[in-house]
Amino acid sequence: MEDSQIIELYFKRKEEAIHETDSKYGSYCFSVAENILHNTEDSEECVSDTWLAAWNAMPPQRPTVLRMFLAKITRNLSFNRFHARNAEKRGGGEVHLVLEELAECIANESDTESEYMAKELEQSIRSFVRELPEREGNVFVRRYFFTEPVSVIAKRYSMTENNVMVILSRTRKMLKVHLCKEGYFSE
Repeated sequence: MEDSQIIELYFKRKEEAIHETDSKYGSYCFSVAENILHNTEDSEECVSDTWLAAWNAMPPQRPTVLRMFLAKITRNLSFNRFHARNAEKRGGGEVHLVLEELAECIANESDTESEYMAKELEQSIRSFVRELPEREGNVFVRRYFFTEPVSVIAKRYSMTENNVMVILSRTRKMLKVHLCKEGYFSE
């Protein structure tokens, strides 16, 4: 079924929308959650929560790219679950590494955490990523949106892990400069 037809099912409040969404995007959303949580049960619950969130969001929202709309919901729910699950224990893992890597690029002031500023920051980062060369943009998104391990990214793009890490380091430095110019971070 086409995405536009699935979205129409949501707008008509037909439960078939959830079945069609799960059929088309269930494994995709599961992989997004699993990359963050590394726990099958939690990932399955996040996917189920994604369907509920999509049901509650449509209407009024009408996503232009359903796949990315669902990925963003799944990702946010997965990060929330990850933070809740790890609130008292701090260990290793890909999510901690990703957040540590990005920490140098994002200001940590309380005003940045307001909803308005968060949306502005999101737009600024999105604009930055769109201006990157395709390979660098894909590597950046794979690492920091989908939280893929460096080894998986290297294999996906036929590169060495060291090459991926160099690309990520350079891109983070460029992001920091971009965010400084936008006023989100001061050196």
